[in-house]
Amino acid sequence: MRNILIHADDGPGMPARMESGLAIGRRHRSHLDFVISSPFQQFIATDPFGGMYLAGEQLSKAQAADAALDRRLRADLEREDVPWNVTLADGDVLATLALAATLADLVIVSLGTADRRRSFTPPMMAGDLAMAVPAPVLAIPETYGAIDLDAPVMIAWNGSPQAAHALRAAVPLMRDAAQVIMVTIGQDEGQVAADDALRYLSRHGVHAELRHVERGVETVEEALERTARDIGAGLIVMGAFGHTRLRETFFGGVTRYLLESAPAPLLLMH
Repeated sequence: MRNILIHADDGPGMPARMESGLAIGRRHRSHLDFVISSPFQQFIATDPFGGMYLAGEQLSKAQAADAALDRRLRADLEREDVPWNVTLADGDVLATLALAATLADLVIVSLGTADRRRSFTPPMMAGDLAMAVPAPVLAIPETYGAIDLDAPVMIAWNGSPQAAHALRAAVPLMRDAAQVIMVTIGQDEGQVAADDALRYLSRHGVHAELRHVERGVETVEEALERTARDIGAGLIVMGAFGHTRLRETFFGGVTRYLLESAPAPLLLMH
């Protein structure tokens, strides 16, 4: 993971994103790319007669805020021992990050919250990005601190190709974990056998434990959340699932639930 892309803004999740990037960067000798994105389109207004005009005052304030964030970031990063750069970009945040991620090994964003009033980050942005980019997405809860690369890792395994993609992408982040536990819920084994996934990991020097968890009266997502808390997971690795016809049903239930309620950072891959 030599090229790490980090979404930069003034939101409450920014310190955790920055510290996580630095922690991974030191461990993997990575270069950090911070991207500040302000959608130009949000400052274009229309009138009832179809006319369009630029909200110049608001645009100037946003540009000044971006420039101030740029200066603060650079001042903070000057003291660090990891190579970095900061880029100011115009355009939709998702589109800007998706383009920048085409040559990234990891993208770091925040998880939103179910309550949009308390969150700078839309609840589904991490999931949207995971579906759009070829790189794994590390999504960190806004109230969480920096990722702990030595903490236990939980792999949410259902035997799907998406879960296998996420597992492969997460190998660099699992090598120093105190424990790696592959968790299956219920009896659905999927297309890819858990034993094959464990064998793959062992060849990379990651020796994981397989744990079967019965659902009981819980949903799959509730069982995963409870198990992650029981394990004390510092990272949850899972595939991102979606349907393309309707945006409101874009994410499967498990993905949607954890995008809003994950107790630890998520490593997502489609």
